[in-house]
Amino acid sequence: MSAAIPLVLTEEVAEALHEGRPVVALESNVITHGLAHPHNAETAHRVEAAVRKGGSVPATICVEDGAIRVGMTERDIERFASESGIPKVSSRDLPVVLARGGRGATTVASSLVAAELAGITFFASAGLGGVHRGAATTMDVSSDLIQLTRSKVAVVCAGAKMILDLKLTMEYLETQCVPVVSHGSDDFPAFYCASSGVRSPHRIDDEDLIARTVAFHWAAGHPGGVVVTTPPRAEDAVDPAEAEAAIADALERAEQDGVTGQGLTKYLMHAVDRATGGRTAQANMAVLISTAEVGGRMAAAYARHLAEHS
Repeated sequence: MSAAIPLVLTEEVAEALHEGRPVVALESNVITHGLAHPHNAETAHRVEAAVRKGGSVPATICVEDGAIRVGMTERDIERFASESGIPKVSSRDLPVVLARGGRGATTVASSLVAAELAGITFFASAGLGGVHRGAATTMDVSSDLIQLTRSKVAVVCAGAKMILDLKLTMEYLETQCVPVVSHGSDDFPAFYCASSGVRSPHRIDDEDLIARTVAFHWAAGHPGGVVVTTPPRAEDAVDPAEAEAAIADALERAEQDGVTGQGLTKYLMHAVDRATGGRTAQANMAVLISTAEVGGRMAAAYARHLAEHS
């Protein structure tokens, strides 16, 4: 007999799911591996507040005491924000951490696994992982993309990070039959840049129509998720040309320093932030909050759709 996944829901999240009210899953990796304390805790609270503003219940996910915890209290967020050494847990790491009774902060990929297990159909994040530059030789493709093909969770995000190869990322999503719908823009956004320069296959600004799109995707029997993008607000966005110049310089320095694999993303993000005088970090915070609010609205629209067709 296979072991049941230990899953602990907060009372608020459990009640919302039982009553059919909208819930939005959130990752905890941005708390532990993003901003410094106390800004990381403050941002996490603002992200949860944004989900509520959008009309949904937030469910920040983490792993603790060998269980997936869906929903974090203020005290939980403060502990994860202030303690050092909390590991990042992706979907491949999840069974090992659970078996060992450990803890960790969830990434996009592991949050998608947890959300589906909990019965949460929407997840919000600032940006997806994707196909890395040079992937033709390194085979470096984010597990976020793989998990998107396996978990029935709609992801609301500001596209993918500009440090990635966004054309190949879009090609991968197309090959894997993952629908990409852009809300509020014609292009696929690039995290804190409003446009990646890649046209989105579909633009839908009507949230109820997006809800029907998600419903039809799953009704057709597809096993994976749907990507719904929303660009950063104009006042928060970083100029793509400036970001690209900083990325090119950072990639050159990374090669000189021998930085590869899992450490590359963090290296590049910090390097670009330094090159832009900290503006990309500020934009990152703003995008976390804006996508969370849109995610709340999308989840609410989907809940209305289900109620109308039940």
